[in-house]
Amino acid sequence: MLFFNAVRGVLSILLMISVGIFLSKKKIIDQKAAKLFSTIVITVALPSFMVSNLTSTYDKEKLVGLAGGLYIPFAVNVICIILAVIIARLIRVPRNRSGTFCTMFSLSNTIFIGLPVNLALFGDASLPYALLYYIATTVFFWTFGSYSIARDGGPSKAKLVSVASLRNILSPPLCGFMAAVFLIMLDIKLPPFLSDTFRYLGNMTTPLSMIFIGIVMASVKLKKMKLDASVVFVLLGRFVIAPALVFTISTVLGLPPLMKNVFVIQSAMPAMTTTSIIAEAYGADAEYAATVTTLTTIVSLLSIPFYMMLLSSG
Repeated sequence: MLFFNAVRGVLSILLMISVGIFLSKKKIIDQKAAKLFSTIVITVALPSFMVSNLTSTYDKEKLVGLAGGLYIPFAVNVICIILAVIIARLIRVPRNRSGTFCTMFSLSNTIFIGLPVNLALFGDASLPYALLYYIATTVFFWTFGSYSIARDGGPSKAKLVSVASLRNILSPPLCGFMAAVFLIMLDIKLPPFLSDTFRYLGNMTTPLSMIFIGIVMASVKLKKMKLDASVVFVLLGRFVIAPALVFTISTVLGLPPLMKNVFVIQSAMPAMTTTSIIAEAYGADAEYAATVTTLTTIVSLLSIPFYMMLLSSG
């Protein structure tokens, strides 16, 4: 049953991405519209989905029970970061790329791509587990990640913790999650007109995210991509090492099947699209970041079906 659900979910994802590619190729939607899509998803759709889904399906007891799985994504991210730093030195990644390399190797796009993918594959029940992985990843990205990328542009620009990084950790999706937790813990019920509004807005999350990915992929010039050692290791980190760690730890600890499956898929997501934006802001190699991030997004279309087949047979 899980296998057929996986096939159905993957096909749905591919079709929605294909819509984005088609609209872009036909010049119906341009890059400005794509940016608008991403802004709507992050600032409106995702926070609304958090409030709608969590408040309608969770109570205090269930919510408290989720916290027990939070240590796994934190542990996996720490291990991946340590491996990334070691590998960067061994393969001699250039100084203006090493922090960017480590960030892309170790941290996955768990919210903009990971959450919609998990929803499409596993349904609304996957949301809380996907959020646990997102919390860990966003904390590391806006501390270690932004600090490391800033060092690529010059040590004087780097701050491990700053007001800006703390502001970014408290992103709209995370604020939506915190608002939902607040409502659940205080047993506050939203009036029907509000709960319906949040549900309708939240339903935009998956289709807009997938169409956005299609638009980005349509603009990629594959001929310009060069596979050096650092690119190969980023691909290994994203699609082999991180999911293998999650799968092994989750199996040994006997996590519930859905939690394990969601964690594996989250760990096997592409590099964060924000990486190239941070690299540009700090004077690091933004072109390298953008190219590798896009490449990992393309490869994820192959990795998602593979891991779904693996998980459905386990």
